[in-house]
Amino acid sequence: MAVPLYQVQEIIDREHIAVFSSNYALYGDISARVMSLLEQLAPATEVYSIDEAFLDLTGIETAQPLSQFATQIKQQITDWTGIPVCVGIAPTKTLAKLANHAAKAYPKTGGTVDLSNPVRQQRLLQLLPASEVWGVGRRLYRRLQAFNIHTAWQLACCNTSWIRKEFSVTLERTVRELQGQSCLELEDQPPPRQQILCSRSFAKRITEYPPMHAAICQYTARAAEKLREQDATARVVSIFIRTSPHSHTGQYYSPSGSHRLTIPSDDTRTLITAAIKLLDRIWQEGHRFIKAGVILTDLYAPGHFQPTLFDPPRQHNSQALMDTLDRINQSGLGKIWFAGEQLTQGWQMQRNKLSPAYTTRWNELPIAKL
Repeated sequence: MAVPLYQVQEIIDREHIAVFSSNYALYGDISARVMSLLEQLAPATEVYSIDEAFLDLTGIETAQPLSQFATQIKQQITDWTGIPVCVGIAPTKTLAKLANHAAKAYPKTGGTVDLSNPVRQQRLLQLLPASEVWGVGRRLYRRLQAFNIHTAWQLACCNTSWIRKEFSVTLERTVRELQGQSCLELEDQPPPRQQILCSRSFAKRITEYPPMHAAICQYTARAAEKLREQDATARVVSIFIRTSPHSHTGQYYSPSGSHRLTIPSDDTRTLITAAIKLLDRIWQEGHRFIKAGVILTDLYAPGHFQPTLFDPPRQHNSQALMDTLDRINQSGLGKIWFAGEQLTQGWQMQRNKLSPAYTTRWNELPIAKL
């Protein structure tokens, strides 16, 4: 993971490995199809990430065995979307994650594992290291090993009061979940993000101001779209630009800056203005920049910020303009750009091996000849 392509080129050539550039529109669309199908199959669904979801199976066991239902889910998703999935069933979220891990790791399971039985839970927990438990990272695992806790089963057998005292309430909840006590409720709506980040590495080093100006404008515009998707406004705009820390041709330079708006905004024009002022403040000639990013923080739901009598009002027709902008850009019929983003952008991420947009572009739909 995260290894530059050239470092594994010999393996790629020897094993005839197919390589593709990332196609986020395709991944997002396929994910939405899978999640939509899951919502039809289960009473309640929590979309945890682009490729993970939790299902509430309350009442399903009265109609059919849960193991049979898991097989049905797996088969229907494969038939309807072509995406292979694994299904793990258990009394708690943490155990369900481990069941799903087992379904992936052990081919003999057929891609489904039901841990409803406490005996099966114990057997799996004894096989897995504690590092495989959801929320137990590398550093925490080293601390657990210092107390001679190596397996998931040993962690599950710990006294919860001791875990809270020596570690945290969060790990205590994890231990209770491993013991079969549900502590993590299903979230029908994902919690709002506390910050919006848009950052990319450049296809080639940026050494001049105009392309960096265009990059910051484009990243700010995308961050503003994400902000409006969350139905939020931001009061703090931050940017960063950086050179490569491994470069032998110049000194490492990684400046950043932040600007607090008088009133939180989701207007792309306001956010771009603030971001460019920050860029002008931190820009220095003579560097070869490899990456830049824009971060929006101090987020408010619309109407939740109380301005003073002397604060300026929101720009006239700002909401109507942004709504129109988003509607056009999401229609698939065209794209509206801000002038600062420019149209020629050789600095953008290279995607020379981009896979076709099989489901989101008419001219890239696969064609079957009978």
